Amino acid sequence: MKTFSIPALVAAAALAAAAGEIHAPANIAAGTGATLETTGSGPATFYLIGPASATKSKVEAGTSVRLAPERLERAGRYVAILCASDGCRSTAFWVRPAAANRLSFLVHPSRVPVGTPQGITAMTIVRDSFDNIAPGPAQVTFTAMPKGGKPVSARRASENGIAWVRLTSAQKAGATRLGASIGHADEIRVVEQVASDACHLRIQAARGRQGFAVATDPVHDCSGNPVPDGTVVSFTESDARGKTTVDVPVKRGVARVEMPIRGRAKITVASGVVTGNELEVSAP
Repeated sequence: MKTFSIPALVAAAALAAAAGEIHAPANIAAGTGATLETTGSGPATFYLIGPASATKSKVEAGTSVRLAPERLERAGRYVAILCASDGCRSTAFWVRPAAANRLSFLVHPSRVPVGTPQGITAMTIVRDSFDNIAPGPAQVTFTAMPKGGKPVSARRASENGIAWVRLTSAQKAGATRLGASIGHADEIRVVEQVASDACHLRIQAARGRQGFAVATDPVHDCSGNPVPDGTVVSFTESDARGKTTVDVPVKRGVARVEMPIRGRAKITVASGVVTGNELEVSAP
């Protein structure tokens, strides 16, 4: 079998003769092969133009032309041309995708705060065994497997080769495995679910060397997950001279600061839009 240039194939298709004919099946699935029937007699040249290749071979007019499955793996439009001594005849046929059996799995984002409604988007591109996009519909099973929890599954029908689902992140921080499966394909992705914003802030104060040492209780989100180190906590001291605010990152779950205070003062704490308790202190 030889490859043949596209311009030469187009030129061959333009020639017409009444003697020989070529006919293709109406329904061909990718990777199944096909048999084309021809009329006429004598040696002939057979050309096949497909979405990804063009080939040339020698045949006998009036006999069947067998196309092996590997020649029809790409879905799309094909043109078959039979050229004998008295001219050329052509026919066009379509190869449709085979059954859905593979998928490409995408998940966004890779990190998400806990308890975020519809915060995770999982999408698949459905393909057949030859990487043709399978327009469907085909049933894709999505599965969420949280750490320490029970797996939860949902099925979605693909449309135009795409199936997707949105998920609410779990209430517990940690890695969650997300899976998508169809046919023999089973893909896994991991999403890290992190603590959300700080919640229920509380502070305590004690006399220090140069004022008051103020520290938070261990900082958690509203679901009880420890917030990550580096989360900023703002301490504000208000007295007769005005306000002073100090931003401190959480270290080992706690934020600490020492504030110089004279006389009576109030100390408050906040992180993002969350505020905590208020302390009233006094120093000589």
